[in-house]
Amino acid sequence: MQLDLYRASIAIILKNQAPTGSYIASPNFPTYHYCWFRDGAYIAYAMNRAGEHHSAFRFHTWSARTILRHAEKAQRAVEKAHQGLPLGEDYLHTRYTLEGEEAGGEGWANFQLDGFGTWLWAVEQHIQMSGDSLPAEWRQAGEVVATYLRALWQTPCYDCWEEHPEAIHPYTLAAICGGLEAYSRWGSDAVSAQTAQNIRDFILSNAVQAGHFVKFIGDKGVDASLLGLAVPYRVVSLQAPLMQATVAEIEQTLHVPQGGVRRYATDTYYGGGEWVLLAGWLGWYYAESGETSRAQALLAWMEAQADVEGNLPEQVPASLIDPAFYIPWVERWGPIAKPLLWSHAKYIILYRALNSTPTGKE
Repeated sequence: MQLDLYRASIAIILKNQAPTGSYIASPNFPTYHYCWFRDGAYIAYAMNRAGEHHSAFRFHTWSARTILRHAEKAQRAVEKAHQGLPLGEDYLHTRYTLEGEEAGGEGWANFQLDGFGTWLWAVEQHIQMSGDSLPAEWRQAGEVVATYLRALWQTPCYDCWEEHPEAIHPYTLAAICGGLEAYSRWGSDAVSAQTAQNIRDFILSNAVQAGHFVKFIGDKGVDASLLGLAVPYRVVSLQAPLMQATVAEIEQTLHVPQGGVRRYATDTYYGGGEWVLLAGWLGWYYAESGETSRAQALLAWMEAQADVEGNLPEQVPASLIDPAFYIPWVERWGPIAKPLLWSHAKYIILYRALNSTPTGKE
């Protein structure tokens, strides 16, 4: 019997949702035994697309409670930002334990802003697709996050790959922009709408080189996460010349022919392989652009990476940028994470973009 990866992906996500509502990033990869706001928000969105609204509701409730539990740190960060002071340890962490506690640990890239923008965006998506009313707890947490992001959006932080903390990253800015625009609607906040417009103007003025968007401000190359500027955050339209040029550059430098998509041209994490979730992201862009055949080819490639139980990995080491780095990472952290719930989320999103209505109804 042929594997139904769509149904398997839903089952894998549900199986790995904690009683608290959080989603573990990967159950078989000890380093990822936490819940990231970025991963979790995309997973919740995928579950909404699949019609599993209760799962998404549980995640957003966990998120709101986690944010409120650590709200004093966010408030101190806002005060420091307004005074031009270093944040120190006063910021919301990008990942938490499944119970919502700070994970701690030296050397972790804990200061990341994109996941909180993604959460604000995903809350609006949940309300639209599920028809649920907005709980007071979510609204309160949304105000904390929106205030935090309005104050800190120009602060350098780690990117979505947990690198380059010294830089400002267009994908991070796009997630914040999309999140604040969403919050301006469900939180009825005009200030957030204006801040989102300021961020859009900043990106267009500072994050373009050679006719395309760049990995970070001051860099010249592209990063596959730049797809987020169009899908889902709509900083620019899918047909905008700058976006089309960026996708063309991603195709030329990062999309392996008949294969997956690398993160960026100098990636050495596990040798710099082809990321399953990025194949789904590029396919998502093509599906929404009406380029169905390209999207379907990427969906098929994703399906071919699943094992017999339907588990999708984080990346595939079939075509590495620098093979010398593969074994050292395996020796350090073990085999490549599998399943990675974010990979399954992007598969569901792309599948739904090609096969169903936005609410996930067949």
